[in-house]
This record gives sequence, C-alpha cells and structure tokens, in this order.
Amino acid sequence: MRRDPGKEADLAGEAIAVASWTGGKDGCLAAYRAMEAGVKVGYLLSFWNRGREGAHEVKAALLAAQAESMGLPLIRTGFFSYEEEFKRIVRQLDEAERGRGRRIGTAIFGHIKTHDALVLRISADLGIEPMMPIWMMDSEEVIGELLASGFEAAIVAVRSDLLGDEWLGRRIDGSFVSELKALDPSIDPCGENGEFHTLVLDGPIFENSLRIEEAEAVSRGMLRFLDIKEFAVEEKGGRVR
Repeated sequence: MRRDPGKEADLAGEAIAVASWTGGKDGCLAAYRAMEAGVKVGYLLSFWNRGREGAHEVKAALLAAQAESMGLPLIRTGFFSYEEEFKRIVRQLDEAERGRGRRIGTAIFGHIKTHDALVLRISADLGIEPMMPIWMMDSEEVIGELLASGFEAAIVAVRSDLLGDEWLGRRIDGSFVSELKALDPSIDPCGENGEFHTLVLDGPIFENSLRIEEAEAVSRGMLRFLDIKEFAVEEKGGRVR
C-alpha cells in the first residue's frame, strides 16, 4: 500500500524539504529564506513539460551547475501532469529517505501571487507542509531583498510584445525596477504576469557562480528566449573550473 510522507509517526525520523526549482529568482529566494529559517533542504525538484517547450525550461546543464554549487541533488523529470509527477517524485524520495531515518516533511515553492490552490492540494495529498516564503510579498520588495541578500540574476526570457532583445541577459540591479517603470509601469517588477523570466547566477547559497559566455536570442511563441550556448563555473575566488 502506498505510504504518504508525514504519516506513520513511528517512522517519523528527521524531516527534510524539497524545493521546487526552475533556476529563477523567486524559487531561489524562497529556498534561501527557508534555509535561513532552519529548514533543511534535501533536494531541488525541476520539471519540464513534455507537451510543450516553456519559458522556465532553461538547459539542464545550467540547473545542474546551480545544484552542484548549492551542494544539493537535482531531480529533473518531464511531466504531462505537473501535479501527479510532483507527487510521484516526492513519494519516491520519501520512501528512499525513510530507509536513512529521514522523511520528506516540507515542500518549498517560490510563488508570489498565483498557484496557491495547487500547492495546498499537492501538499495535502502528500501529507507534508507547504512553504511559500515569499507569498504575497510586494514585487519591489522581492527585488530589493534579492539584491540585499547578494543574489545575482539575469533575464533569460521576455514577452516580445513588452520587452526587446536588449533586455535578454540584462542583470537585475539597483536600477532595474526604475528602468522597467520608465518603460512600462504595467510590467510587474518580478515578471509575475509572465512578462519575463530569470536565471540566478550567484548568491549566498552558491559556492560557485555561473558566467554566461555565449548566447543568442531565439523565439518561443510570444517569447524571446536567451539560448545559452556556453557558460563557465567560477569559484568565488575567481578561478574558472
């Protein structure tokens, strides 16, 4: 019989967390906040849609480099139903962890204003705690905290009807929000309405930083996407690995 995480108290063990991971700023900041609160993250979970190519789907090698820099295993899998695949993977990981005296007790998500019903349903079905550390934060505050915490992120996808190719590869910095507002005040500073998507290159939870060395802009429907051909992994001291 299938056993859900969080149940069967006699097998409780140490609780660890999984973090939903796209490589972008929101999920990264959420994971960082959870770690700062004492949550032990055991796995990064990355999913790609088997039915279509999506804006969040940066190359697996980049996600793997992020995970390695964080010292965490990355579980990457395709789905036809995100909800069912997420639950399948967590149940599988929980089964393995119970053999080590641990269990999956929490799932961390970087959502700000959407998908809360999905998160709550998945977590309830699994019997684990949902954690959304940046839920309902003001978008400008998210950007401010991201920068204050020492994260570096670059835009890797834009809606072509809102932002031009010059924004691809653009770093999020102190003038980012004001420049967006000057261009179009309706654009959410976090891209919460799908205006843009990001890739985190460095931060306090990374042992190494990523550096984009060669990339080109390509089209994906209404999106222009930065196809990163080559990147380097650089130790914090400056040596390229």
